[in-house]
Amino acid sequence: MPQRELAVIRSFMFTPANHPRRVEKVFQIGADAVILDLEDAVAVAEKVGARDDVVAAFSGSQRDCLHYVRINSVETEFWRDDIQATVGSWLDGIVVPKVESAVALLEVERAIAEAEDKAGLEAGCLDILPIIETAKGVEAAAEIATAGSRVRRFAFGGGDYTLDLDYEWSADEDVLAYARARLSHASRLGGLLPPIDTVVLQINDDARFTASAQRGRKFGFGGKLCIHPSQVPLTNAIFSPSEEEIAHATAVVAAFEAAEASGSASIQLDGYFIDYPIVYKSQRILALAALLNEPRVS
Repeated sequence: MPQRELAVIRSFMFTPANHPRRVEKVFQIGADAVILDLEDAVAVAEKVGARDDVVAAFSGSQRDCLHYVRINSVETEFWRDDIQATVGSWLDGIVVPKVESAVALLEVERAIAEAEDKAGLEAGCLDILPIIETAKGVEAAAEIATAGSRVRRFAFGGGDYTLDLDYEWSADEDVLAYARARLSHASRLGGLLPPIDTVVLQINDDARFTASAQRGRKFGFGGKLCIHPSQVPLTNAIFSPSEEEIAHATAVVAAFEAAEASGSASIQLDGYFIDYPIVYKSQRILALAALLNEPRVS
């Protein structure tokens, strides 16, 4: 049955559902989640047939990563049948591209619920990952996040976003700052988990990818969409607490607990002023580290 307990997903690795060799290899690269794509990476003539490829690949793979499928946009004729054809015990979640309103998201959620029921799955067991990737979607992010859906996190699509606005997507990624901020704020308002950051199209530029992932982390993102195997270990490292961060957080919590026991709620540690917000941040780092040490799937 689908695994719903895993909260920490750092790396989502895309691969076209209709490329057998890529699909075979994608389960071996260490991604937290694999997304078999029915949307942008699949030609129109092959979209229907690729649904069977999704089921075959996920049914035959070991459960050492989470299984997601990206359906086609609700603006197309394909999305409902994408859901009906691919939902089953082999699936953990559905990625929904180009989400621009709460109304559209809830329509997709109803279709997924119908497919879960038809497949004999527990209601609400499948994760839904909306990709926000247009100006309209970014402006509606708070509405979407607070719509009362089962959604637990957003993803950001920088490629379609910059296309929509005719932005120049340069290495400094300044044009993505507004959208990243909107998505992190909306996620907080909706009580969602940290959002997942955009892909980087330059697959042979690890330095650019690393810088992009680090910017995403600074904006409160919890992971990244990947399109090349080399990006997965970079993502997993950047969105995991480092040994130095864990050591510092441990020292902060221990020192503050000792100070608090003696009646003080603010101290200095190694030149840093420490009070409750800093302690809470340190506790969050330690909690994330503990979650990452747990088995990824059952």
